[in-house]
Amino acid sequence: MPRYCLTLDLKDDPALIAEYEQHHEAIWPEIRKSIVDSGITGMEIYRFDNRLFMIMEVDDTFSFDAKGQADAANPKVQEWENLMWKYQQPMKNTLKGEKWVMMKRIFEL
Repeated sequence: MPRYCLTLDLKDDPALIAEYEQHHEAIWPEIRKSIVDSGITGMEIYRFDNRLFMIMEVDDTFSFDAKGQADAANPKVQEWENLMWKYQQPMKNTLKGEKWVMMKRIFEL
């Protein structure tokens, strides 16, 4: 099963970080559905300070392009993404508007 690791930074504000975590304790049902329907079979997000690390496991139907197109056409996903941008900030060397960035694996045991 393919696995992808992505990273993102939050704004360095403890109150905003706490709010962000609260939103993720009970994500909206429409967001959960959009994740599962895209072929993502497992997702975990970890935080250290204001840095986030996401692990995604996907099935053979998953495509980043298809997920992006489906998200762009889903008003509830767009509402969620706009809300999350209140807490998130672009990382160094990312394109304008780019959020989660794919990480390069540099070691495997």
